[in-house]
Amino acid sequence: MRLGNIQRVIGALIAFSSLTMLPPILVSLYYGDGTYILFLDSAAIFLAVGLLIYLPVRNETRDLRLRDGFLIVTCSWLSMVLVGALPFAMLTSPSLSYVDAFFESMSGFTTTGATIFANIDILPRAVLYYRMQTQWLGGMGIIVLAVAILPMLRVGGMQLFRAETPGPMKDAKLTPRIAETAKTLWLVYVGITALCIIAYDMGGMNLFDAVGHAFSTVATGGFSTHNESFAYWNNPLLETISMFFMFVAGINFTLHYVAWRKASTQAYFKDQELRVYTYLLVIFISLATIALYITNTFDSIWASFRHGAFHVVSVMSTTGFTTDPFYNWGSFVPLLLIFIAFVGGCGGSTAGGMKIIRIIFLHHQALREIRLLIHPNAIIPIKYDKRTASPQVMSAVWGFFFLFIASFAVMTMLLTATGLDMVTSYSAVVACISNMGPGLGEAGPHYATLNDPAKIILCFTMLLGRLEIYTVLVLFVPTFWYD
Repeated sequence: MRLGNIQRVIGALIAFSSLTMLPPILVSLYYGDGTYILFLDSAAIFLAVGLLIYLPVRNETRDLRLRDGFLIVTCSWLSMVLVGALPFAMLTSPSLSYVDAFFESMSGFTTTGATIFANIDILPRAVLYYRMQTQWLGGMGIIVLAVAILPMLRVGGMQLFRAETPGPMKDAKLTPRIAETAKTLWLVYVGITALCIIAYDMGGMNLFDAVGHAFSTVATGGFSTHNESFAYWNNPLLETISMFFMFVAGINFTLHYVAWRKASTQAYFKDQELRVYTYLLVIFISLATIALYITNTFDSIWASFRHGAFHVVSVMSTTGFTTDPFYNWGSFVPLLLIFIAFVGGCGGSTAGGMKIIRIIFLHHQALREIRLLIHPNAIIPIKYDKRTASPQVMSAVWGFFFLFIASFAVMTMLLTATGLDMVTSYSAVVACISNMGPGLGEAGPHYATLNDPAKIILCFTMLLGRLEIYTVLVLFVPTFWYD
């Protein structure tokens, strides 16, 4: 284990994170909310702690192995969440315990959007901005950011990229060098964010809300600057803009890059995963609209479609924005939305969940097993976009599926053991492991009323979901630590 290299990367990331305090400081000074001191103190602590960790091992240059990449990614995320919780913990009004601050930080960086704040509207502007910023940085990934702009780390970028990138097919690169791939992804990410800011601003939001909600939308995070989320505006145009960009953020970012480079939308129409993603959205929107209308949840088919479509896109992209408290919509539609969160968006997107590409592989595998019952000696390959999936990919997909369901079951039982009711427990676990945010029961409006052990369990669940199970659980295998 290259512990020196691992320490160097973590130290550099923590020191670099001091720069992320500059935007909240500027926001605080502009709006005069008085919290700039809080962020200045945080920046100083980040820089000091980061340098203390980095400087003793700054000359470590040994190449990383794959297992080192897993450890770096998990430790880096935990480190960023731990230090990122400081501004929340240092708040005086409202005052948070460190457990609550850690929960909010974890929810932000993992783009879950499960908030601990019962009243968001009273928060200082700089704190509101900082919440959104954590989601935006976590959306494309802290390690991908490091590989893109911190070449001084001199580590094997591919090991880190593979350990953090969502989806079962992690070896595809847009450019020959992994650092260039990371930079390319970030340029696409920044470009889509800029377009989203402009669209929100033109749609009726002020600039502060437009920036904050664009950060949350493109990162599929779901934090808002208002308690009512998108219900605050009650504006169909803004909801349509949000739906479009949530849909875009749920698409594999490789497709966005290819479409931009070739100045053509052909790549979108050729992609099987995107087609399935779109089909499922249409089916789920239809089901939600019909259910809301026939149960008289809304008094017109248009209102049923408007709210049903928005929440289906929001949940399937695992963003978590709302236009109405969906946890009060009877039983069928909330349960449907929780199920949709399990599915999630496309691989290589900022969305959470199991990912559409894995659902496709599992579907093809199930169909093959049925056909083999009829023709036991037949050779039936599993294909994706006219390419045969390798046994390694199928093995990884089945392994992930088992671990995802097993993690859901274990975390749900642990939550019920802390005293939470069953509905709150299973919905909170789904919301956190899929990085979607809102749940049912006590976890519907916010997570402030949950007990501390439950919050800690859910923090671990969020990390599992963001790093896609394997990256975290591999650290608990004894042979991982043997040379």
